[in-house]
Amino acid sequence: MRRNRDPRINAGYMSIKDYLVMLLTLSAISGFHMWIYEVLQRSGLMETNIRLSINLLMLYVMATAGIFLAGIAIVRHVIWNRPMRTFSQAAKKIALGDFTVRIPPLRKDGKKDFIEVMFDDFNTMAEELATIETLKDDFIGNVSHEIKTPLSVIQSYATALQKENLSTEERKEYTEIIIEATQKLTAMVTNILKLNKLENQEILPEPESFDLSEQLRQCAVSFEELWEQKNIGFEADLDEITVCYDTHMLEIVWNNLLSNAVKFTNPWGEIKISLKAQSTPESGNLAVVTVTDTGIGIDKDAQKHIFDKFYQGDTSHAQEGNGLGLALVKKTVDLLGGTIKVDSESGYGTTFTVFLKI
Repeated sequence: MRRNRDPRINAGYMSIKDYLVMLLTLSAISGFHMWIYEVLQRSGLMETNIRLSINLLMLYVMATAGIFLAGIAIVRHVIWNRPMRTFSQAAKKIALGDFTVRIPPLRKDGKKDFIEVMFDDFNTMAEELATIETLKDDFIGNVSHEIKTPLSVIQSYATALQKENLSTEERKEYTEIIIEATQKLTAMVTNILKLNKLENQEILPEPESFDLSEQLRQCAVSFEELWEQKNIGFEADLDEITVCYDTHMLEIVWNNLLSNAVKFTNPWGEIKISLKAQSTPESGNLAVVTVTDTGIGIDKDAQKHIFDKFYQGDTSHAQEGNGLGLALVKKTVDLLGGTIKVDSESGYGTTFTVFLKI
């Protein structure tokens, strides 16, 4: 019995059938030779025709050697040389940056030996590398664009400030615009660094017991000035639930969800936040946090990408964010072992629901 054998392997290059065929072929040749030899001996021809006997013996030796050499050739060419040459050429293309290369299967019977499994793993690796390369290119392109915008604003208004005939009000206005652009740039860089650390697991949760309802209240109060400026009604229905999580990481989740709710809710709208306990046979005891707004909503297509980095479904509010907040929320919730879902309809508001184990 082989140890550590890959369960995907269900065939070999030399099966039992192949071995039996080769063995029977050698036995048949040997038996045929012995039968001819015995016939010649009984007929008395063996003594009179030594050359015939030698020729038969040579035929047997040559047939045996031929089968042996053919087996070696098959093993070297079919089993190793051709697959390894194919694998080497594909690996070279990957090394040169061509992640579209794939190795087709060699076998026609649909079974998998260890070479076929190795090819499958290579193809999976190539697909993952292609995905990573695409994400990297998109990320660099988006970051470049997002950084370029506030930098252009800063450069433009800083140049305008050099004019000597500006009034005090204009100077104050230009300065405020520059400060706002630098704050946006700082927030974006901070979120990028946080997201990168979370993805590389450089930030590990440090759980501690705390009152989740109190944390939600404090996070909500920090946005009070913003929702009052838009005359947004705010309602909280929070049960007292104690959880054991990293408080700072959960603050990332609540601050981003509340920030989006305020941002995308029109004046005189409403925002509701609730915390309830829920028990299910599958998941056990859960703390369920919902953040609901009466804002612009999210259409079905946008909901598929809402947690992607730099994705902004509503371009009219693009100047207010950089598309990193919800990506940061999703990564944080995943790292804490929770789940998050979105329920929304364009024009009728959005509800984000976070499930955390108690």
